[in-house]
Amino acid sequence: MNLPISPSTRTSCPTIDAAIDSALASRRLVGTVVMVAKDGEVIYRRAAGFADREARLPASEDTIFRLASVTKPIVTIAAMRLVEQGRIGLDDPVTKWLPDFRPRLEGGSEPAILIRHLLTHTSGLSYCFERDDGPYVHAGVSDGVDQPGLSLEENLRRIASVPLLFTPGTGWQYSVSMDVLGGVIETETGKRLGEAVAALVMRPLGLSDTGFTVTDRSRLAAPYVDGSPEPKRMGETEKVPVLNGTVTFAPDRIFDLASFHSGGGGMAGIASDVLTVLEAIRKGGAPLLSEKTVRAMTTNQIGDLLEPTRPGFGFGLGWAIVLDPAKAGLPVSPGSLQWGGVYGHHWFMDLTRKVTLVGLTNTTLEGMSGQFTLDLKKAVAADL
Repeated sequence: MNLPISPSTRTSCPTIDAAIDSALASRRLVGTVVMVAKDGEVIYRRAAGFADREARLPASEDTIFRLASVTKPIVTIAAMRLVEQGRIGLDDPVTKWLPDFRPRLEGGSEPAILIRHLLTHTSGLSYCFERDDGPYVHAGVSDGVDQPGLSLEENLRRIASVPLLFTPGTGWQYSVSMDVLGGVIETETGKRLGEAVAALVMRPLGLSDTGFTVTDRSRLAAPYVDGSPEPKRMGETEKVPVLNGTVTFAPDRIFDLASFHSGGGGMAGIASDVLTVLEAIRKGGAPLLSEKTVRAMTTNQIGDLLEPTRPGFGFGLGWAIVLDPAKAGLPVSPGSLQWGGVYGHHWFMDLTRKVTLVGLTNTTLEGMSGQFTLDLKKAVAADL
């Protein structure tokens, strides 16, 4: 189901062009593909910079990017399809599918982790990059973008060996929850996560370029890290400071077929596929989900649990929700959805204005959380 393309050209969005040109000219980005849909039509599409700087290979609309956490909304949709089919319940315990997954609180008690806790990051789990000296690092947990060849069973065992940060449902912490959910989906469907997601999400939309393997290595973007005077190409293993810790990247992980399919960060794909998936949600869910389910997904599910660390934000089922744009410091409408990916990506949906933007880059962290992401939001507000 390809989105219709407006006869408008990208020159009708000069502020978006300027945001891209500035990021490339100042060497904050190596390459990017940016696409914008409004009222269900693609009105802006541009590939710029290099997919591979050293090979002088230009970025193109069919450049494949390692998606990192752009994986999360896609896997969330797959899970919600299983919810609608009555195969998974939001208030079911994870142990219904993963009986050995029983992390405990520091005091030794074992609270129930529910499916909704995984979807909202209120499970009490965490990520390695939250603390370099933390228990996840010492337990050898994978954040989903490292450790080629690691199995899901072993990673779940390592995650469950670490005490929970809090009783599920009482706090918010970005985490490996979606990797645990991937295990639930695999158990319920009897398929590897990639095949389940393809059957539940990608094939119904007619999409084939986005998944847990790379369809065409010649189109895969080379990954880069912020640097001066220009971004540095990632090595076989690359450690990048993020928040209070470090993300460890293994870019070739996706080529190792034994690597577990990370529900939190394991996919690779193209911008138009991501835009098509997000637009299906913005337009009400069809042909994937009902409007009722989409309303729940796009409604804040966590009260004010996120407010202390991200003012103005709530969290739905699978993504952040901008509840108060002024507090968040963002030029979007209340109720807008957004997230990103640590390889250098950002997307948002302004449900009020019926606008969806996908900006995939090959440069971390600029493309995920740098000035480029705010410039894109301001540009969309100015041009549309």
